[in-house]
Amino acid sequence: MTSASRHVLMTADAVGGVWTYALDLGAALGRRGYRVTLAVLGPAPNEAQRADAAERGLAVHDLGHAPDWLAADAAAVKKGGRALARLAARETADLLHLNHPALGAAGPFPCPTLAVTHSCLATWWQAVRGGEPMPGDFRWRTALHEAGMAAADALAAPSAAFAEATRRVYGFGAAPLVVPNGRDPAPAAAEPAAPAPSVLTAGRLWDEGKNLAVLDRAAARLPVAVEAAGPLTGPNGARIALHHTVALGTLGPAALRARLAERPVFVSSALYEPFGLSVLEAAQAGCALVLSDIPTFRELWGDAALFVAPHDDRALAAAVLRLLGDRADRAERAAASRERAARHTVDAMAEATLKAHAAAVAAFGTR
Repeated sequence: MTSASRHVLMTADAVGGVWTYALDLGAALGRRGYRVTLAVLGPAPNEAQRADAAERGLAVHDLGHAPDWLAADAAAVKKGGRALARLAARETADLLHLNHPALGAAGPFPCPTLAVTHSCLATWWQAVRGGEPMPGDFRWRTALHEAGMAAADALAAPSAAFAEATRRVYGFGAAPLVVPNGRDPAPAAAEPAAPAPSVLTAGRLWDEGKNLAVLDRAAARLPVAVEAAGPLTGPNGARIALHHTVALGTLGPAALRARLAERPVFVSSALYEPFGLSVLEAAQAGCALVLSDIPTFRELWGDAALFVAPHDDRALAAAVLRLLGDRADRAERAAASRERAARHTVDAMAEATLKAHAAAVAAFGTR
């Protein structure tokens, strides 16, 4: 698709990383001549979020339906999909960028559709719960997600590791296209002479896949503060209690950037992570990384990070202590992480996304 057919309708929700992704990508597409409308599912954006979207030149339309992970049943998801199809027709969208693939289970859309699977319950369940049988509400959500991915004209995922996991779990003949996420680093500022003698993590702390309990146990073994930025309770009722970690609550973008600029050791003990925007932001800020040894993190961060087994709180504490005690190693790994992070800018994400859009347009033309 070229900017001559310029209206992209993109689904978003105001909770978590998809909102950040949609705003960054939408603004980047806008700079390339496209008009972008965000169709928002779930809880409505707050005033600050709406102002941010408007400042970036993005129109916001509240769809009035829950995303699949908050919907009461399959019928509610399909109803949301039909509402999205009507909106796409009414807005004469040239392309639908579907960040919630399950909505595609309602039937075909009136324009080319790129579905982006940012995460899913089936791959989450396999990573977090292993061989346990999925509960019923996971099964119907998984079936809708699969149907929506299959119905799309093109399918993308944010890392090769997650694309392969998607192909394997759903039995697809080919893996989704890989379109890595991107963030732009914060404006350059004078860095402190020495990195902070502390530890930080950030994200949806309530999500069991983030594995915060392991970091919390490791915190009891460390002589420095371990801080966690993000919500402890999710909109689906999930929650976590932290006993040795300092909960900072949900920090706004500027506050989180300020914390990262102090260059603490940044830790993610996640069991499941399709990409990891918070890790990217930490690397861009010059933080040394201690990460769980999962395929996504190996792919993205190579030998720049220290890796530990996801369930081993002793090894996690030891890795943090190693960096705290070895300034040269910490500085070297921070520099290597920042170098790798330079690949993942918003502009790089936008260019890769446009190629995926073109694949969707070409496939739509053969329907």
